[in-house]
Amino acid sequence: MGGVLEGVRVLDFGRYIAGPYCATLLAEFGAEVIRVEKRDGSEDRFVAPVGEGGEGALFLQVNRNKKCITLDPMKPQGQEVMRRLLATSDVVVANLPPQTLRAMRLDYDSLKAIKPDIILTTATAFGGPGPWSDRVGFDGVGQVMSGAVYMTGKGDPPYRAAVNWVDFGTALHCAFGTLVALIERGKSGRGQIVEGALLATALSFTNATLIEQAVISANRVPTGNLGQTAAPADIYRTSDGWVLCQVTGHPLFIRWARLMGEEHWLSDPRFADDIKRGDHGLIISERMARWCAERTTQEAVDTLGQAMIPAGPVLSPQQALEHPHIRTTGFMQDVDYPGLPNPAPTARAAVRLSETPGEIVSRPPTLGEHTDRVLADIGYDAAAIAALRRDEII
Repeated sequence: MGGVLEGVRVLDFGRYIAGPYCATLLAEFGAEVIRVEKRDGSEDRFVAPVGEGGEGALFLQVNRNKKCITLDPMKPQGQEVMRRLLATSDVVVANLPPQTLRAMRLDYDSLKAIKPDIILTTATAFGGPGPWSDRVGFDGVGQVMSGAVYMTGKGDPPYRAAVNWVDFGTALHCAFGTLVALIERGKSGRGQIVEGALLATALSFTNATLIEQAVISANRVPTGNLGQTAAPADIYRTSDGWVLCQVTGHPLFIRWARLMGEEHWLSDPRFADDIKRGDHGLIISERMARWCAERTTQEAVDTLGQAMIPAGPVLSPQQALEHPHIRTTGFMQDVDYPGLPNPAPTARAAVRLSETPGEIVSRPPTLGEHTDRVLADIGYDAAAIAALRRDEII
């Protein structure tokens, strides 16, 4: 596999999303990524199963372009395999709690003793230092502690997002940090720790709301889909579905008011700027709702789009797969995997480089698919590999 990161070897001990997707992004731009799993398969391999072997949709998404070995690192022979692997590696990705890293000897001090310039990329739920540093958590913990869930829905009950934006955001931050660390190592020869945290990601994404609260005590409460700092900003029913429209900034509001035939609103002091329009959002949304109700979803988004007003249809997952723009852009690539009834439409890295693009070149690995090959590369002969398998190390 070629690419900008060709020659960089990554050991991926990550689980679920934050670690594995970080490593996937590195792999998509050329790094050699070796996923290290439990002998009977790590738990994140089997979330939302879609294949005959139980492999899940999440696993298929975040593990393309990787090799896979199985290993029990808690046994002495497993530790020796790890030492040999680490000696040939540039980056270790492990979104595991600090106590688990220490138990597996993946903490930074242990890694440095083997490879002084190694980079350890890790992510925890809460970050540190702090009283919750050793606690574990998933995406939803970051969502609820950042203010985002409080502001979602209508408040009783609050709603978390159905997509794991905190996990994926943490993976993006970790991939960015890893690249920065590789650049620094190229200058100074030094490795370092790259630390992400789910809570830190969530707070960074909701930071503007927190700044507003700290500075002016806005004390906002949830209002469903109705925007609070501009209008119209809501999801509206059409004759055959739903459409989102978001108007922020006066130039957009001018175009929207003219489209609605409400040009006199441009001189109405209630709608003089975004905040005032947000304060009177119910009035503006009512007008938009009447306009949308008289049109199909396609008619609404086409008319709004031609007027250069941000809008989009609310699509089901099946409709998203079938949408002509999504299909034409090549954002997703069909990837086959043993035992799947249909190829998996896998989203490429959501950034394009004109000269050195990333690419999906290989399907996710089956469990332990590359164990023999990787061990042979670090000096194990066939008899030694057979012995490790017999002793249940691999």
